[in-house]
Amino acid sequence: MTLRQEIVGNAMQMAVCTLHPGQTVYCEAGKFLFKTSNVTMETRLSGPGGGGAQAAGGNGGSAAGGGGMGGMLRQAMGTAMQVGQRALAGESLAFQYFSATGGEGTVGFAGVLPGEMRALELDGTRAWFAEKDAFVAAESTVEFGIAFQGGKTGRSGGEGFILEKFTGHGTVIICGAGNFIDLNPADFGGRIEVDTGCIVAFEEGIQYGVERIGGLNRQGLMNAVFGGEGLSLATLEGNGRVILQSLTIEGLANALKKAQGGDKQGPTGGMFSTHAG
Repeated sequence: MTLRQEIVGNAMQMAVCTLHPGQTVYCEAGKFLFKTSNVTMETRLSGPGGGGAQAAGGNGGSAAGGGGMGGMLRQAMGTAMQVGQRALAGESLAFQYFSATGGEGTVGFAGVLPGEMRALELDGTRAWFAEKDAFVAAESTVEFGIAFQGGKTGRSGGEGFILEKFTGHGTVIICGAGNFIDLNPADFGGRIEVDTGCIVAFEEGIQYGVERIGGLNRQGLMNAVFGGEGLSLATLEGNGRVILQSLTIEGLANALKKAQGGDKQGPTGGMFSTHAG
């Protein structure tokens, strides 16, 4: 049964979901807004799927849990693994589950930053990967997992080191800062280069990487110091949907700090800024 949901609001959007009896959605702790009294709320340490880490772009799949003591042990180990992965990702350790009883119920969710929300419909053919702060809520038929983008790419990408992976069938609700921009690298010769902080989500089949901006020469240092982009850009290649956000969390934090009379950043992006005192 398709989840009935409506994205409302402008600068700070929220998702209002209508649950049929027996229908369940889950969210990250801290994303819940309100519910009707006939919607139950339960906090658990694991999300649907609860499998191990996958490399970004790889194929998922979970083993059957089995029954008896062995099945219970495997389930406990899977929960512990997922909790550990989420702790490493810097995410909340628990999920909140909401189910309607005795008729239709309503529950609302929101992100934590001013910006857009989007409902993604999974049909079982392609997974979605999302930046670790983008996930808001999903149907219980959608499996949640952590995808590590390891090695040099992860260390260089910063935000891209840890991604959240969603598989199965159903609706996933994500959020971002500012406005969303939808792109397909195939429309731009098969490849786009993006500020690492602007990536919100992308479909399975898109290849993610990190590339240095030029070399350690005069122009490369000019890009890094005066351009405010650091030394690396994310690369997205292939044919599939990519969702970017128009505002980075770092940019929002710097703007708020400046508005509150904090550290003043000059044209060097703060590298050579002075402090009053």
